[in-house]
Amino acid sequence: MNIMLFHSVYGLRPAVQEAAERLRAAGHQVHVPDLYEGRTAETVEEGSEVKDEIGADELLKRAVLAAAPHSESGLVYAGFSLGGSIAQNLALGDSKARGLLLLHGTSDMAENASVDELPVQLHVADPDPFESGDWLNSWYLQMQRAGADVEIYRYPGAGHLYTDPGLPDHDEAAAELTWRTALGFLEGLDAGA
Repeated sequence: MNIMLFHSVYGLRPAVQEAAERLRAAGHQVHVPDLYEGRTAETVEEGSEVKDEIGADELLKRAVLAAAPHSESGLVYAGFSLGGSIAQNLALGDSKARGLLLLHGTSDMAENASVDELPVQLHVADPDPFESGDWLNSWYLQMQRAGADVEIYRYPGAGHLYTDPGLPDHDEAAAELTWRTALGFLEGLDAGA
């Protein structure tokens, strides 16, 4: 699979590169754009400041420009938290998207969003301070109405960005289960190609 992997609000941290290497080791081609152009953050607050300084429209523009050279071949869009939100926006706007892998984050969507049975897998902490249960139920129904084939995996007791070993949120057992499940999802997309 050809995967476009977007970083979280922390920027392009080592954990994102490690995730890309894990995906490459499983035989996937992975692109990891740096939407912050070299900047990283040590805290959520710092990351939010960088995100707000760049602006949502500019971040989306940077993501679209990063994906454009590869989208013709059919991308799987993936991302961590903020990156998941960006990945979702791109996948829903790309008729050639092959799948959507969301780690720790979702996004609002347009009422008229429509996809043709787009495979979507979401991995999220339970509870998650940024993805409430009510929000996830609503999001799930909206994605289904849009035509997506959605799976949600919840990890009780894990922190928000539990797959990042460099953050206090890290939960090794939940992270390993997430990666095992996500790699199976990608393998299934490959088999269906």
